[in-house]
Amino acid sequence: MKKNKVIRRKLKNYKLSTQLIRFISVIAGFCFWQNNIITTTYVYYDSQKVDELLSGYKIIHISDLHNKSFGRKQKRLIEKIEKQKPNIIVVTGDMIDRTSSNMNGAKNFILEAMEIAPIYYVTGNHEASSKQYKELELFLNQSGVIMLDNEHRIIKYNQKKINIIGLKDIGFINRKKYSQKAIQQKVKNTLNNLKNDDDNMINILLVHRPEMIDLYVETGMDLVFAGHAHGGQIRVPFIGPLYSPSQGFFPPYAQGVVKKRDTTMVVSRGLGNSIFPLRLFNRPEIIVVTL
Repeated sequence: MKKNKVIRRKLKNYKLSTQLIRFISVIAGFCFWQNNIITTTYVYYDSQKVDELLSGYKIIHISDLHNKSFGRKQKRLIEKIEKQKPNIIVVTGDMIDRTSSNMNGAKNFILEAMEIAPIYYVTGNHEASSKQYKELELFLNQSGVIMLDNEHRIIKYNQKKINIIGLKDIGFINRKKYSQKAIQQKVKNTLNNLKNDDDNMINILLVHRPEMIDLYVETGMDLVFAGHAHGGQIRVPFIGPLYSPSQGFFPPYAQGVVKKRDTTMVVSRGLGNSIFPLRLFNRPEIIVVTL
């Protein structure tokens, strides 16, 4: 009798252990899926400035890689991009992470993606605060990446022109020297100087921070690409994004398409993580915007 009780107790413990292992395996698998399996989001942009000559122009939006690796030489990420056959690739900052000196993930992405389409790049707050940024900047320039540090370029396509503007991250501005109001005025002046007032030419803005959307609207940007918010990092079902940098809890501009007046802003959830190492209900994404 005593022996039977011991056997039953061992069987019960075994069952509990097995269930616990299964539970942990499911959670681990879910977390891996949430943080490593890239999703593709499709956006179709409509505007009076997009006629039949511009129709079908395809832009891939990449943001907040934070030096994360998606396979050898970023194979899984590159395959996703290559499949879309984009006209250009836009990167809206934080390709590296200020907490690490390793830039292999970012460099591998650039080298492989440059074989697919021209890359237009703006900086984020992690570039601004990283000791490795000068090295990265040199690498980007040598690789043929088009750096838009408060600059613009005119893209010609099917006899049409696109004005693409890049805003250098405000993290590069000396906060001790300039007040927040002064920084916003500098941004406003920069955008006004770089935009094109031709009613038939679309102004596309690349910027890291979505929370300054009112400035982008005020200065007449047509289409804005932004990142920084990481999709809220953790998205609570039926509630939405929990927290993002510069916006705090329950951020209004964490992901997706935001429309204000004549401005459309596309906010990427990004690809990597930084200080907080986990995404939940918030898979890494690339965005495909078709004009």
